[in-house]
Amino acid sequence: MKQQAKARIGTIALLVALIAASFPTPAFAIISVLSISPKADIVPSGIIQDQSSLLQATTPTETPTNTPMPTPTDTPAPTVPSGFVRPQIAVRSYRTNPSEVQYGQEFKLFVRLKNEGQVKASNVQVSFTSADFLPLQNGGVIIIGDLGVDNSVDIEQLMTAATYLYGKSVAGVDMNLSYYDETGTTYAEKFALNIPVAGAGYVSVATATPTGVNRSQLVITGNETDVELLQPGVMFTLKMTVQNAGNVTAKGVTMIVGGGSSGTSGGTPQPGGVSGGSGEFTNFAPVGASNVQSLGDLEAGRSVQASQNLIVNVSTNPGAYPMKVTFSYVNDKGEVINDEQVITLLVYSLPNVDVSFYRPPDPFFVGQPGALPLQVVNLGKRLAVLGTLKIESANGTIENGTSLIGSLDAGGYFTLDSMVIPAQSGTLELEITIDYTDDFNQPRTINRTLKLEVIEGFVEPTLDPSLENGGGVTEGVSSAGEESVWQKIWRFIRGLFGLDSAPPAPPSNVDPGADPQFEEPLPAPKPGSGKG
Repeated sequence: MKQQAKARIGTIALLVALIAASFPTPAFAIISVLSISPKADIVPSGIIQDQSSLLQATTPTETPTNTPMPTPTDTPAPTVPSGFVRPQIAVRSYRTNPSEVQYGQEFKLFVRLKNEGQVKASNVQVSFTSADFLPLQNGGVIIIGDLGVDNSVDIEQLMTAATYLYGKSVAGVDMNLSYYDETGTTYAEKFALNIPVAGAGYVSVATATPTGVNRSQLVITGNETDVELLQPGVMFTLKMTVQNAGNVTAKGVTMIVGGGSSGTSGGTPQPGGVSGGSGEFTNFAPVGASNVQSLGDLEAGRSVQASQNLIVNVSTNPGAYPMKVTFSYVNDKGEVINDEQVITLLVYSLPNVDVSFYRPPDPFFVGQPGALPLQVVNLGKRLAVLGTLKIESANGTIENGTSLIGSLDAGGYFTLDSMVIPAQSGTLELEITIDYTDDFNQPRTINRTLKLEVIEGFVEPTLDPSLENGGGVTEGVSSAGEESVWQKIWRFIRGLFGLDSAPPAPPSNVDPGADPQFEEPLPAPKPGSGKG
């Protein structure tokens, strides 16, 4: 037990010695704090004496006195850079000589630069760029080198106004700076400098006198075809108006329809050498003559009419087709010139239909309705889409005369049964129209005319027994000496009643002034008896 207490006290004494060595406080103060007498019943007096001797060995033996505290003094600390430092170059001022710049005038731009940073700027380089001014002599680049802290430098750049400055009061110049610091870090700056300019003034400069350009130029000012609508398989004549729009004569003009050339353009003319077989003839081909024609010399401003016979290929589909035309000629310098032109030709595929009767019509009488057995047949080789069929007549009334046809295949037909009531005898004309839209979405109409013969209507006579001769036709002989049909019918009726039904004798030696003589009718037979 005593040994454990002694060990603990030793440990405490060692810690106190170490703490005392770490503080400037005198050791006797610490010792006085720890010199508290332990209770006798806890630690033996021998242990305390041994521990006190240990403490005395580790502390100075001098007698403590009241030593005054030392007065602190201001000792300057070493200078240490704080924060970020860098070179910083700024523009202090700039001006030009002369003060206002005019177009075409040379001037000098003066700029003063200063390093406003905390460290030196190394390898300083300046460059100038502008849309209105051009740098002279040095390409717009100035090498300054190193620029120390708070140091300034003046630079000058020779420039000239490259564009017209009319309407401007100032023009801009961009000044670009690049430099390094002591650690090799790169810095770049850009400054916008405004230069006063005098836009209303001009400086006399030499200008080139324009000279006239002498050349020939052949153009097609108009073209037409003798066939209004071009369709597959149609032959036509293409007429063109060619004009020399240049100011010199074009010699030996050759027209090549479909495209081609005569020698090499810009080269020396060679005999022959006209190439007209390399053109495009898929849809249009020459007929009757080749596609190469000689038009002779064509003076400046003059025009000439040229024509070419062509045929549309039967396999050509409807559409707009460009045609190339080349004019080859020799200019005033003896060079071969090839002027190529392009014209456009439109190809249609109009429906080819036949309008007729699908059976012979019945006779037509005035005032009586008659049937019209109409049919429309597609005679073309392609599908035809037709619109409304309409029948009209100026001398009759048409019933059921309108109908929509629709699409008809090649060889297909459409029928329509209408009625017509003629108003007068003679020839009756039927006007038939079919509406449709062509390949270029333009409305078109097919017109056909059918003719019919109309005869007078048959009127049956009405007999009245109360009248003489039954109200029929007066018995007599026609002026031609022959009996009419009605006279024969009347004699038949007379015979049924037992009257004289003999044909009348032809007149002979009749006095024109005498009254006509009529036979007295015989009395009717009695009932139940026949003619004896």
